[in-house]
Amino acid sequence: MKNAIATTVAVSLLALGGAAHAEVTVKDAWVRGTTPAQRATGAFMEIVSSEDAVVLSASSPAAGATELHTMKLEDGIMKMRAMSRLELPAGKPVFLAPRSNHLMLLDLKKQAKVGDVLPIILKVEGKDKKVQSVEVKAQVRDLTATAAPAEHDHQH
Repeated sequence: MKNAIATTVAVSLLALGGAAHAEVTVKDAWVRGTTPAQRATGAFMEIVSSEDAVVLSASSPAAGATELHTMKLEDGIMKMRAMSRLELPAGKPVFLAPRSNHLMLLDLKKQAKVGDVLPIILKVEGKDKKVQSVEVKAQVRDLTATAAPAEHDHQH
């Protein structure tokens, strides 16, 4: 259950007022560990919004910059590109995963070591155009990690 605690999500609203906002939940947030000299790494998670929404940006105090990226196979070559936004269709899980859409933590301030927990803030705009901050706690996994740990219960 260590992962459940490490990926606890707290949603804090930036906009004031009584208007309802999309409920955004994040599960299984993790970051690939790094070597001491490595300056960038990927962050991965599952995001679900109760209504149509868009991730506008992300940030982390652990990195100088955080970017939304996509990876696609083009002409037999895997290419990574920055994305300006990430659509969250109502009620449908959106996965940030290795070799797919993900977050890049750039200009890391220190090595990401297995067991560390890195905070990430997602800026999410709801259909009402109000922006909320979603705080994510992402556990650092081994630098060779490519997916959920073996103890994760997948339903097929």
